[in-house]
Amino acid sequence: MKKPNKLAIPSFGDEKEERIFWEKNDAADYFDLSKAKRVTMPNLKPTTASISLRLSQSFLEGIKLQANKIDVPYQSLMKIWLAEKLEEATK
Repeated sequence: MKKPNKLAIPSFGDEKEERIFWEKNDAADYFDLSKAKRVTMPNLKPTTASISLRLSQSFLEGIKLQANKIDVPYQSLMKIWLAEKLEEATK
C-alpha cells in the first residue's frame, strides 16, 4: 500500500506566523516521521525557573547543615533531594 504524499510546508513571513501555523497543525501531516532521527544536543542547557519557597528558619538551617557536611551548596542539595523524591514517586 502506497503512503499518501505529505503536505507542502507553506512559506512564512516571520517566526510568529510560523509558530502559529505549527501550533495549529500536526507535523506528521508534513513530515515522514518514520524517517526521523534522534539527535542529541549536549550543550543545550535546560530552561530553569526561579521559585519562592517559604521554610521555617530551623528547617532551612537543618538543610544548610546537611549541605555543609557533604560540601555542596544548600540549594543544590535541595534540588538533588527533590529530584530523588520525584523519581521515587514516578516509579
